Amino acid sequence: MKALTLTSLGGFDALAVVDIPEPTVHTPDDVLIRIHTAALNHLDLFVLDGLPGVEYTFPHVMLADGAGVVEAVGERVRHVAPGDRVMVNPGVSCYRCDMCLAGEQSMCRHYGLLGEHRSGTAAELIAVPGVNVVHVPEAMPWPEAAAYSLVTLTAWRMLTTRARLGLGETVLIWGIGGGVALAALAIAKRLGAMAIVTSSSDAKLERARALGADYTLNHVTQDVAREVRSLTDRRGADVVVDNVGEATWGNSLRTLSPGGRLVTCGGTSGPMVTTDVRRLFWYQWNIMGSTMGNYAEYQEIARLAGDRALWPVIDRVVPLEEGADAFRRMAGGDQFGKLVLQIA
Repeated sequence: MKALTLTSLGGFDALAVVDIPEPTVHTPDDVLIRIHTAALNHLDLFVLDGLPGVEYTFPHVMLADGAGVVEAVGERVRHVAPGDRVMVNPGVSCYRCDMCLAGEQSMCRHYGLLGEHRSGTAAELIAVPGVNVVHVPEAMPWPEAAAYSLVTLTAWRMLTTRARLGLGETVLIWGIGGGVALAALAIAKRLGAMAIVTSSSDAKLERARALGADYTLNHVTQDVAREVRSLTDRRGADVVVDNVGEATWGNSLRTLSPGGRLVTCGGTSGPMVTTDVRRLFWYQWNIMGSTMGNYAEYQEIARLAGDRALWPVIDRVVPLEEGADAFRRMAGGDQFGKLVLQIA
């Protein structure tokens, strides 16, 4: 079967579509899926040069997100059957440890992502644990189904479980145009919050306004912290969603209201940040990390997939053979929404 793989560590030139052996249902809990579409996430860029502590067997199948049709199931799988349209939760845990049994699967010490820690979704066939598979709503197109899971689950946990964004509160979302940021905007509006978003592109800001952003700021030409305080009568944002890291951390803190919550799921501009601890305790800020989500949260966003309000924005769909070009587009920050590979 064909798959988009990383043939060695070394960037875009190491990406290639190659023939690899087909997977099989090798445990009673597995589901074999014929993939129709697979979606890129920013984390896929980090895989190209290797991740600390992760050893790859080459060729390594890329991507975390995917959707397709069930081909076969293990004997203990009851909730899906051959022929069902399904999408995949990319986060795989052991389902047996204390954290898993307590319902916090994304805190499992064996937790890993498809395409990052194990074989990914950019292949004609994949085998995954049945617990990671849910039905796709009948009206949901394949590109949206493939692009839905990772960013929606990540943003859902960030805003609901971790930051507990409430009705009438103000949230600042950095870097609109990325998948998590767009999902966070959709969720914020669903929760009844006032959403302020940023980008370096005025064209992206215009599109964000059409999607419901209350205020838009160009973080290159405007002082984001000053503008946020002006928009909130000098109070500041109740919640800041920051997955940029080094480049935005200082301004994220400057925008926070007393008792405000900063939630982060990444550091695309760099991992090392500095914080004035005096301001941290004086203003009683809450700084929290968030990674993906647990089984209950995934079931909730799967239920909400029937609501078009949370469907991801699709930038473009390209053939599997053009996967390396999609990676380059994402690295350049040119996309608005999700990049999807057509596989079936």
